[in-house]
Amino acid sequence: MFMTAASRRTRPVVNCRAFSSSRLAGVGRNTLSPGVHRPRLLDAFFSLSGWSKFVVLSAALSFSLALWIFGELVDHAVKGDYLPQEERILKAFRHPDNLTQPIGPHWVEVAARDLTAMGGATFLSLLTVSVLTFELLSGRKRTALLLLVAALGGLALSTGLKELFDRPRPTAVPALMVETSASFPSGHTMLSSVIYLTLGSLVSRALERRSAKLFVVGLALLLACLTGISRVFLGVHYPTDVLAGWTAGTAWALLCWTLALALEKRGNGRALQR
Repeated sequence: MFMTAASRRTRPVVNCRAFSSSRLAGVGRNTLSPGVHRPRLLDAFFSLSGWSKFVVLSAALSFSLALWIFGELVDHAVKGDYLPQEERILKAFRHPDNLTQPIGPHWVEVAARDLTAMGGATFLSLLTVSVLTFELLSGRKRTALLLLVAALGGLALSTGLKELFDRPRPTAVPALMVETSASFPSGHTMLSSVIYLTLGSLVSRALERRSAKLFVVGLALLLACLTGISRVFLGVHYPTDVLAGWTAGTAWALLCWTLALALEKRGNGRALQR
């Protein structure tokens, strides 16, 4: 009935404080029932810093808003519900007495042609191939693959949407350029949104300061916007064609960006940087 000194010395000692701490840590990591774990996507999101969470939430909101606007345009613009307002906007860029003459001095028309060329197949192809080659030579194969998927996917999506809706080009004013493809959505606007936003996201991730990141992304948005406005100025697209190009291109670029980040997170297990 009495324990000997030897038995007292060999009795195991339990560290209650360490045991309690480990139990509490386990509860903090997983408050769900045994065998049920929180999705990895949520774990990755909650592991981000405050700024990164803001960026991800902003991207998700922008993606949802872009899809909603595009859906509204498909339901109404393609059917001609906004045609009177759109024709007034097209005529606002021309002299009332001569619709073949755009408003402003001659250099405005020249600038519009230069801006619209920044969304053309020739310029965007040269830009994409140049950046793609640079990334491959630098050993960044994943970045090159992201750019290639974004560019080719955007081109296929733009071509498919044009064939699907087959909207005629504007006739309210004489076009200052010859275009033969369908009008909805604007291919120049959509592809410029895809390429410039994708390049902007790639460059911004290599920058340290948030102000520099915001400047690069803002510049990409500005180039896409100017390209779209030039299409309306030249009379080759309705305003809703351009708006559809902006929304569809932005949505595709955001989707590619999200997939790239998810693959990177899954591949190396590192948290997203800033």
